[in-house]
Amino acid sequence: MSVDATDRAQHRTTGVATPARRVVSLLASATEIVHALGADDRLVGISHECDWPPALMDRPRLSRPRFDPTGLDSGEIDTAVRTAMAEYGSVYEVDAERLAALAPDLVISQAVCEVCAVPTPGVRDLMHAHGIEARLLSLDAHTVDEIQQSIRDVAAALGLEQAAERLLTDHERRIARVEAAVSGRTRPRVLAIEWLDPPFAPGHWLPEMIEIAGGENLVGTAGGHSTQHAWDDVAGLDPDVLIIMPCGYDLEASLKDADRFAEDLRRVAPRAIAGGNAFAVDGSAYFNRSGPRYIDGIEILAGLLHPETFDAPDANVAERWTG
Repeated sequence: MSVDATDRAQHRTTGVATPARRVVSLLASATEIVHALGADDRLVGISHECDWPPALMDRPRLSRPRFDPTGLDSGEIDTAVRTAMAEYGSVYEVDAERLAALAPDLVISQAVCEVCAVPTPGVRDLMHAHGIEARLLSLDAHTVDEIQQSIRDVAAALGLEQAAERLLTDHERRIARVEAAVSGRTRPRVLAIEWLDPPFAPGHWLPEMIEIAGGENLVGTAGGHSTQHAWDDVAGLDPDVLIIMPCGYDLEASLKDADRFAEDLRRVAPRAIAGGNAFAVDGSAYFNRSGPRYIDGIEILAGLLHPETFDAPDANVAERWTG
């Protein structure tokens, strides 16, 4: 039986008779969800982009990009992605023979973004073509609530519903703590940039995370897709706070890319930079993925936007960028 984005609602209603014991995750956030649910022993394969937690990095990797991103800057990566989509209709390849050999009973993919991770349609076609008999669970989160539902969906497939509810109860407690800390305070105007060449403003769950953390998001729609802009489109916004969070970049890479576009960023956010309110963050770990570390991302943002009332984030996840 296959479970994809079109029949997940029925899947939730009918349940899963036999909890999955052999899981392949083709999505970094799904790997993190499996770990957060305490099911490391069931994960038999992961994607090329999975990088956390360290204990799971010895699992076989089932996917790879159609180009080598090593040494490429953000503009070159953007060009390579667009070329792969034009030539192949997909940015990634999945090793069908290795997937079949692992004999999974659950494969997890995603329908959020066709260029950010291995998308569901190609996985479904590959499984059918190679006779791989496993359930296919497609995660399609665009909001914080939907991230939480993704955690429940994975838990249901694993028979770990109680573990999910314990995890999400803790998340709600932490969100309530953030909201109490920022309640009644002036909301700084925030410009978040999710890619620099070309510039993209974040959509999906990120605008909502900024709002929960006590900010006013200036560009990007909660629950919508990320949107491409020209630098001239956002020049003059002059936000109170600038957050640089390139998709898939850790803190070091984010800082390096910000330096490349320092002149453009100074045009867009002169007051934030001059006032020490421009920050680069580890986007890959805490902001770009629809996994359980979204809750850490909300707390990081609260610490940046309201340091007077909420704990400042560690230096290894966010750093002031001076331009």
